Amino acid sequence: MRLARARTSDGVVSGRYEDGTLETGTDVYDIDGNLLAPVRPTTMYCVGRNYTATLDQMEYERPSEPDFFIKPSVATHPPETPIPYPAFSDEVTYAGELAAVVDERCENVAEDDVEDVLRGYTILNDVDALDQPGRTARKAFNGSGPLGPWIETDLDPVGLGMQTVINGEERQNSNTELMLFKPREVVSFLSKRFTLQPDDVIAFGSPANPGLIEPGDEIEISYEGIGTLRNTVGEPTVRDE
Repeated sequence: MRLARARTSDGVVSGRYEDGTLETGTDVYDIDGNLLAPVRPTTMYCVGRNYTATLDQMEYERPSEPDFFIKPSVATHPPETPIPYPAFSDEVTYAGELAAVVDERCENVAEDDVEDVLRGYTILNDVDALDQPGRTARKAFNGSGPLGPWIETDLDPVGLGMQTVINGEERQNSNTELMLFKPREVVSFLSKRFTLQPDDVIAFGSPANPGLIEPGDEIEISYEGIGTLRNTVGEPTVRDE
């Protein structure tokens, strides 16, 4: 089942989504415009250095446990909407990642129980201002976490093929089987350090070949069993003083 979120004449609603129709249980909406990000998380926990090929490409050491950073709620960005290119950076990159959505408040979750606390899986583009100092400045700015297009509730996250295409050219082609730390292991690990909240997002890292994007680029990130997260890249913007 696909769960989506959209703006309607009745405001923002969430529900089951299929073929342009969103059903909340009491109402049915025909969605003419774009979907919103499927959730508005308090926190996005993002794992880095989680694919061997990426470690080799970036000449990183293999971590002994999941290496993660945090994106705030303001990083969340909807599909089919231009990604804000930060004016403070000249080196912005994409990274196509599988992500889980937390369904209930939880902590200290055993690996065997992880699926019980998740709503399902979606796609994250971990946009990174690579030339900025430190992970917070690089990865936590407004709009740096395009998310969607929906949540797939019935999915085994291991062994999924993925592909990232920029302007019609394939840039990433990999499989979640190649993760160092599998999704259940990552969720359990984080739950023993943080109280996870409903709608929180946990992303499991990028396969090899994350790369540069420029204003006007068209990005398509696809994961088997979910679908495709599409965005263009907007022109550089400066926040109003």
